[in-house]
Amino acid sequence: MKKSLLALAALGAFAGVAHAQSSVTLYGIIDVGITFNNNAGAGSKTPGGYQQYAMSSGVMQGSRFGLRGTEDLGGGLKALFVLENGFDVTNGKLGQGGLMFGRQAYVGLSSQFGTVTLGRQYDSVVDYVGPFEAGDQWGGYIAAHPGDIDNFNNAYRTNNTVKFTSANYSGLTFGGTYSLGGQAGNFTGNQIWSLGAGYNNGPLALGVGYLNARTPAASGGLFNNGGTIAAPAAAVTNPIYGGFTSANTYQVVGAGGSYTFGAATVGLTYSNIRFANLGKTFASPFTGQSATFNNGEINFKYQLTPALLVGAAYDYTRGAEINGASRAQYHQGSLGVDYFLSKRTDVYVIGVYQHALGQTLNQAGATVNATAGINGLTGSTTSNQVAARVGIRHKF
Repeated sequence: MKKSLLALAALGAFAGVAHAQSSVTLYGIIDVGITFNNNAGAGSKTPGGYQQYAMSSGVMQGSRFGLRGTEDLGGGLKALFVLENGFDVTNGKLGQGGLMFGRQAYVGLSSQFGTVTLGRQYDSVVDYVGPFEAGDQWGGYIAAHPGDIDNFNNAYRTNNTVKFTSANYSGLTFGGTYSLGGQAGNFTGNQIWSLGAGYNNGPLALGVGYLNARTPAASGGLFNNGGTIAAPAAAVTNPIYGGFTSANTYQVVGAGGSYTFGAATVGLTYSNIRFANLGKTFASPFTGQSATFNNGEINFKYQLTPALLVGAAYDYTRGAEINGASRAQYHQGSLGVDYFLSKRTDVYVIGVYQHALGQTLNQAGATVNATAGINGLTGSTTSNQVAARVGIRHKF
């Protein structure tokens, strides 16, 4: 009798778990390899800079591990969460400025109409337009747009964010985010909001997005929230747009699309980036002025065999006009080969060349000749830069 009661109790507990239909999944990516930079300009004593060979983590995709879970609450309602950590394979350090879950950390509810989540998340430009960029596909962050100026490659994440993502309506999805700035007495300080929509049905895919961030370089702003919130306002250390991040508002309008025919896919992206009202968060010689950048990319990929993918891309960035000086321009070409050893493991090779023209602002606000700056690498001391990457990626 006692054994029968124990068996019934165990079955009852199991039935309760089955009814709740809860699940938690551990997942991750480990990406590591050798990156060559022909002109690592920092500390250079020569006009050509230093050649650099370095083992680095997370180029094709950021190395990470995470937990995602869902719980069926009944009536079509589900609870969900994601906690995702970024890390450096080469030394074991945390990524995203040392944050425990610096990539994503959110919880929310999902229904037949869509999903609402709260926490550290991706904006709508990342969600709806970023996937069309070569850097988000086969090129890694070194093939992203110069300095990831439009955030298509997710260089910056949003804190304190409420996010809505719609259900899928025959291939159409839409959504938006709002991030509370958290500044006492200043409702719009560090405020971030975004909107986007996408369509994916058959061979055609399209996406549009808008991102607006107030005081992005202030402490806790979009450009300055990867580590300690006490970090002081400062220019982004980037040769492409570091001299413009004193702006009161950073704005991105982006669009992208792709068309697949057989084993080939052609993609296009466009972005308009505006740094409005310079000198708001730190001193600028062009206080009150605004600067606008435009970027366009065309990319191509071909699945030669089920295991072998090749890709190519060209990107053009036209910089802002600075006090009558010639506008900076950046031409960038990328090539990539990705070979899948299995469904979870692949090896890859990526090459990127960038050429700069014209003039821009440096971090001190002075007008200088534009220099090349491939995303994620030490900027060049000259107008040219070449990078190559050989790596391995494993997903679990």
